[in-house]
Amino acid sequence: MLSAQDNEMLARTGPGTPMGELFRRFWLPALLPSELREPDCAPIRFRILGEDLIAFRDTGGKVGFVANACPHRGASLFFGRNEEGGLRCVYHGWKFDTTGACVDMPSEPAESNFKNKVRVGAYPSAEFGGMVWIYMGPPEKQPELPLYEWFLGNHEYEPTIYKWMQDCNWAQGQEGNIDTAHVTFLHRRFENFPFHNTNPNLAPYLEVMPTDFGFIYGGRRDTAEGKYYWRVTPYAMPGFTTIPGVSSIGAGFFVLPVDDEHCWWWTIAPRRDSPNAPGNNGYPYLELIPGTWRMTRNKDNDYLVDREMQKTLNYTGLPTNRTQDAAVIESMGPIMDRTHEHLGRSDAAIIFMRRMMIEAAKQLQQGIEPAILQHPEWSRVRPISIETNEPRLAPLWQRHYAEYMELKPLAVPSPVS
Repeated sequence: MLSAQDNEMLARTGPGTPMGELFRRFWLPALLPSELREPDCAPIRFRILGEDLIAFRDTGGKVGFVANACPHRGASLFFGRNEEGGLRCVYHGWKFDTTGACVDMPSEPAESNFKNKVRVGAYPSAEFGGMVWIYMGPPEKQPELPLYEWFLGNHEYEPTIYKWMQDCNWAQGQEGNIDTAHVTFLHRRFENFPFHNTNPNLAPYLEVMPTDFGFIYGGRRDTAEGKYYWRVTPYAMPGFTTIPGVSSIGAGFFVLPVDDEHCWWWTIAPRRDSPNAPGNNGYPYLELIPGTWRMTRNKDNDYLVDREMQKTLNYTGLPTNRTQDAAVIESMGPIMDRTHEHLGRSDAAIIFMRRMMIEAAKQLQQGIEPAILQHPEWSRVRPISIETNEPRLAPLWQRHYAEYMELKPLAVPSPVS
C-alpha cells in the first residue's frame, strides 16, 4: 500500500504539483489530426493535466494550443473566429497566433503598441506519428520528440490509433496495463480457458528491472515441454507501455491525465484488417457516445453487463478488453485510496511503477531531470513474447534489445511543426 501522502503525489497532476510538473517535461499525445480536419476549421475545447485549453488549426495548417480565457476580460476563445493565421476573440476582436502573440487589437487606437505587451497562454505543438502532440513545460527545457517505434515507418502497415476518456485517475489505468496476472481472469473466454482451470500458470513468476527509459517487467510461465514462456512489457516514461502480442510495430498504450479524476487512453494498434489485429469477439474495438470521448458502455449503465454471458461465454459478462478494463478500474472510484489495498507478489510491476514515478517527481523538484528527455531514441522499445530456456529476465532482455537495435537502424522522419 501507499501512504496517504504518496498517494496524493502519485494522483495529482494539476499545475504546480510534483507529478504534474513531471508530466509537463514530456511531449504528450493530445489530439487526433482529424479533430482539426483542415486549416481555419472550428476551434475545439481540450483538457489535459487539469488545464482547459482551446485547440485550433491556423491558415497554414499549424495547430495551436491556447488558454481558454482571452487575456482581455476572460471570454472563452472557444467562440473565436479562426481566420487568416490566428484565433480572434469575438468579444472585442483581439487576435492571437499559435504562439500566443497578439497580432491584432482593433478595439485599441491604431497608434497604440498595447498589443505587443499582451499574450495569451500557449503551448508548443507538433504533428507526428499520427498524433498531435503538446509540450507544457518550461520553454528552455523543451526536449526533442520521443522516437517511438511506430513513428519510424519500419513496419509493413500503418497502425490504427484510438483515443478515449475514462472516469478515473491516470495511475489506475496505467496499473492495469502493467498487470500480467489479470489477463487470465478479467479477459478470459471459456472456450480458450475453462472456468475451473487449475493451471499453476495462473500465478506467473514476475521480475522487474529498471532501464534507461523506465523499466521492464516479465511474467514467466512454465510450458508443457519444460521451457519458460516469457511475456515482457516495457514501460517508457512518462506513460507508454507496449504489450506482447502486437509487437511488430511497437504498438501499445498511453494513459495520461485529463485531470485528477479522468484520464486519456490512447491505443496504437495494427490495422483492424491486419493479421496481427487483436480480436474483439465480433464486437467493435471501441464504441463512443457521439460527440464525446466516453465509451457507450460506461459506469452510468453498468457497462451493460450481461450476466448470461458471464455464465456461458467469458469471465465478466462484458464483451471486449476495453470495456472489461474500464469496468474494474473505474469501479475503484475517481482516485483509489491506496492506503487500504493489500498487494501481493503479482503486483511487483505496479509497486515499482509507483515508486519510480514518485521518485522522479521528487528528483525533478531538486533539479534532476529524467534522463530519457535527452535521449529520444530510448523511447523506441518493443515487448517480448517467447518460449526459451532462459529462467531470468536480465539476460533475456539484454540479448533481445541488442539484437533488435542492431537489426532496426533509426530512420527519423521530420515532424509537421
